[in-house]
Amino acid sequence: MTIPIKDPRRKRELLKLLQKLGLADLSAVNWSLLNLALTHPSISSTDNYQQLEFIGDAVVRLASAELLLEIYPHLPVGEFAAIRSILVSDRFLAEIAEQYGFEMYLSMTPNVRVDKYGQVSRLADAFEAVLGALYESTKNMDLVRPWLDPILAEKATQVHADPARQNYKDALQEWSQKKYKLLPTYKVQQNEVRDNENERFMAEVWLKNQLLGKGKGATKKASQQAAAKDAFYQVVADSTSRNQESSEINKIS
Repeated sequence: MTIPIKDPRRKRELLKLLQKLGLADLSAVNWSLLNLALTHPSISSTDNYQQLEFIGDAVVRLASAELLLEIYPHLPVGEFAAIRSILVSDRFLAEIAEQYGFEMYLSMTPNVRVDKYGQVSRLADAFEAVLGALYESTKNMDLVRPWLDPILAEKATQVHADPARQNYKDALQEWSQKKYKLLPTYKVQQNEVRDNENERFMAEVWLKNQLLGKGKGATKKASQQAAAKDAFYQVVADSTSRNQESSEINKIS
C-alpha cells in the first residue's frame, strides 16, 4: 500500500530531491512510492520504507557489481566482494544520503529526528528505500544508474587504491601477525571532552608495549577503526614505503 501525496508541498520536496540527484526525466517516477520510501516506521507501522528498503538493498548490490565488472573487468571475484562490501555498507550509503540532504525529506517523529545514534542506520535505510522506489517505478535501472554510477565509481577507485580496503583493524592485525606473530590490543575509554558525538569514544592501539595509533569515534568499534587507521598509515604504510624506496635504491646501486 502506498501513501497518496495530498500535500503539494510534499510533492515539491520530493521533486527537489530528485533534481539534486541529477535526474532530468521524471515522467516515469512513481511519486507515491518515493513518498513511501521517505516515510520512517515511526510515522506508520504499516506504510513506511521497510519493504522498499529490502528491494533497494538488492538494487545497490546489483548496481555495484555491474559497475565493478565494467571498470575492473580483470579483478578476481574476491577483490570484487571486498570493494562491494564497502560500497553497500550503511556508513557509505549514509554518507551519500547526508550529502544530498535526505534528512530534510525523511518524514519521522521528532524523537527519532533528534536521535543522533540512529542517524547512520535510518539514512542508509532511507537511501536504499529510494533506490527501491526508483527501481520499482520502471522495473529497471534507468532511474538509478545514471546518477549513482559516478558516486560508486569514485568510491570504488578510492577503495581499490587503498591497501587496507578501509578495514584498518583487519589490515593492521594481518601485518602484526606476519611481522611479530602478535595481535594488537585496543584500549577504549569514553571521551569526556568532545566537540560532537562522533568523538564519544577514544581508542588507542598498542603492540609490544608501544603505542601505534589513536582515534575517536561515535562508537567503541568506530574509535578502534580510527585508531587502527592512524596506526596503519604511521607504521605499516610508512614502513612499506621505506622498503620500496630501499629496494629501488639497491636496484640503482
